[in-house]
Order: sequence, then structure tokens, then C-alpha cells
Amino acid sequence: MSTSPFRFGLALALGFVAARSAADVSATAPAPAVYKVKMATTRGNFVIEVHRDWAPLGADRFYNLVKVGYFTDVAFFRVIKGFMVQFGIHGDPAVNRKWHASRIADDPTGKQSNERGMVTFATAGPNTRTTQVFINYQNNARLDAMGFTPIGRVVSGMDVVEQLEGIYGEGAPSGAGPSQSQIESAGNAYLKAQFPKLDYLKSATIGQ
Repeated sequence: MSTSPFRFGLALALGFVAARSAADVSATAPAPAVYKVKMATTRGNFVIEVHRDWAPLGADRFYNLVKVGYFTDVAFFRVIKGFMVQFGIHGDPAVNRKWHASRIADDPTGKQSNERGMVTFATAGPNTRTTQVFINYQNNARLDAMGFTPIGRVVSGMDVVEQLEGIYGEGAPSGAGPSQSQIESAGNAYLKAQFPKLDYLKSATIGQ
């Protein structure tokens, strides 16, 4: 079946608008005190409940990432069974370039611990949080003292989180999984060519 020029042009335009929205680093609205996010994945759905009083800056950042549509066709690129699953590098390198330097300061630790099901921003050192998030598969309390402050927890669908494909394990260069720098620069084209079994976050939406 052929595709009309109008439909093709409309698809391109919609894709451009979506990418532009996902790259909106100016989105800094304060989050509600408590909010839920429905995460639709290639394995099914799960729900995260975020508490702003646990980590205000992290909760605000996650809220705005969801609101601008950032978590669309985003891979679960680092899945280490018995430890955690990580996501949050966008499939469009242009979007990654926008968010790369948009760091937020650390939230104080101590209100919650990195227990099973807790959702936490990844860091590359003090005050380096941007868009990457992980979900704990087990009690990883040792991460608390390292500045990893939970923002919320999975309140339904943890079985879906457990089913996310983990065949590739740790990422390069330590393991055989995807290279984060390669994802940032080449996006989903790199992932789908070299790691075709990965699962993806199809969308994330704010609920009640």
C-alpha cells in the first residue's frame, strides 16, 4: 500500500514536534506533592508513585520529563538482574544533546532507602543528575550513602519490571551491553541494530 505525500509529510511534522517537545529543557514546573506515572513498555505496564518530599528536585525533574513526552521509545538499556534496571537516554541524539548539560543538584539522602522497587536518578558524581533513572530489583541500601536518593516507588506492575530483557547485562566497557556514549550519539538506531532484544518504554503519562 502506498503512502500519500500528505500523510508522509504529516508523520514527519508530528515526529519533529514530538522531538522538539522532548528537548524542552526549560520545563521546570514544580511537581505535585504526590503523583503517579503510568509507564507503558514493550512488556506491559507498571506504575510509579513519586513523592516530592522524598527528593524535591528529582521529583520535579521526573515530572517535567514525563510532561514534555521525553520517555517515548526509550530503551531499558542496562538491565542487571538482581541489581537494577536503568533507562532515560533518549532515542534521538539531538534530544540527548539538549539535556546533556541540564543537570540538577543533589537532594539530601536519608528519607528513603534504595529498596526493591524504589525509583532513583542515576548520577555520574555529585550534582550530575539529568534524565537517567533506575529501578532497584533488590535492597541496594549501600547506594544511599553514595548520593542516590529515591524519588518514588513502583506501586503496581513490578512483575513487568522483572520481565524486562536482561540478556545483555552490564554495559560497555565493563560488560557486553550497550555503550551509554554510543546511545547518546547514535540513539535507537545503534541499539536496534546491535541489541535487538532490548525492551523499550513506549510512553509515560501522569495519572491520579
